[in-house]
Amino acid sequence: MRFFSFVAKNVLRRPVRSLLTGLGIAVAITAVVALLGVSDGFEKTQLSLLTARDVDLIVVGAGLSTMDTARLDESILDQLQDDPKIGAKIARITPLLMDKVKLQSSPIPIVLRGYPGDSAALANMQVQPGGKTLNSSEKDGVLLGSILARNLGKKVGETVEIELKKFTVAGIYNGSSPFEDSGAIALLPTLQKLMARPGQVSEFDIVLKKGLVANASAMTAIREAVKNLKGPKGDLYHLDAVTTEEYVSNSNEIKLSKAMAWMTSAIALVIGAVGMLNTMIMSVLERTQEIGILRAIGWRKSRIMRMILGETFVLSLAGALLGIVAAVVLTKLLAALPAAQGLVQPNISPTVIGTGLVMALVVGLVGGAYPAIRGASLPPTEALRYE
Repeated sequence: MRFFSFVAKNVLRRPVRSLLTGLGIAVAITAVVALLGVSDGFEKTQLSLLTARDVDLIVVGAGLSTMDTARLDESILDQLQDDPKIGAKIARITPLLMDKVKLQSSPIPIVLRGYPGDSAALANMQVQPGGKTLNSSEKDGVLLGSILARNLGKKVGETVEIELKKFTVAGIYNGSSPFEDSGAIALLPTLQKLMARPGQVSEFDIVLKKGLVANASAMTAIREAVKNLKGPKGDLYHLDAVTTEEYVSNSNEIKLSKAMAWMTSAIALVIGAVGMLNTMIMSVLERTQEIGILRAIGWRKSRIMRMILGETFVLSLAGALLGIVAAVVLTKLLAALPAAQGLVQPNISPTVIGTGLVMALVVGLVGGAYPAIRGASLPPTEALRYE
């Protein structure tokens, strides 16, 4: 009998116990892949929102990683443009205010973004036929993302109540990501007044002139100039200019989602490892005489260990494959829910799937290490006398 067929025979010897152990691993890997997939998808969604607007640098308050707490003075825009070390290298700069608002017809807060009426961000919006983008005169107009409009059942020309104020739907847009399509856009002055944040913005999105992004020294010079920008009284503004990747990775929301994903995954993996440990210890105890016979006919300790670890590998691999399939299905179902649309990506990246597979094999190794050492350490004479 070949070694691998012998390992497979041992796994199938107790089908119910093997099935339950595999299911335990599958549940753990489902949690790992699904949670990490959601976190990874959320990060990529945020990044795609910025790259779609061709943003190269984002000016934010130093140390701030949540846009809801950002309180930048709108007048900083003029100083950024007038500074010789910054303004000459900028192709376009756009102030942006972002806040979470409540809709009368929905209990779930949405992200409302505010742009100046003459900004390129508004001019380049992909508005569906029948609608139009906003201009400076439409103070009570709003653009709804396609997902939000569908969830609310709103069409162009209808009204929607945001923070107890009625807005007219000027258009419905198709954004670069589900997250963008689940939000709304208003004029910057309108949002400042609505949220009692007069003259304030969350950030300044900068598009640099061609060739500067690849120029490391130029990028460094611009970022240093932004950090050293001073107000009219000579005080530092305490600003920071970050790339889109840095902006997204330093976001509190992204950090929190990753931390929660790994924490929950770690608990699930520990439970899976304990289940594997229990199964393999019982398997070794039940086969003590068999292991003694194998040792007596010449099997080395290393081969006994490979046999037991091979069994854990088979169980872990089967559980991992089942868990990955379950995670993919669960994520797609979750992404289809109205409350999760825009926040959960339906597709899980190969990197996350690979991470889940590796984690499953590690769980198998951890859970099978002690039983393998114990089985290989049994003296043949004692093992043959065991009852």
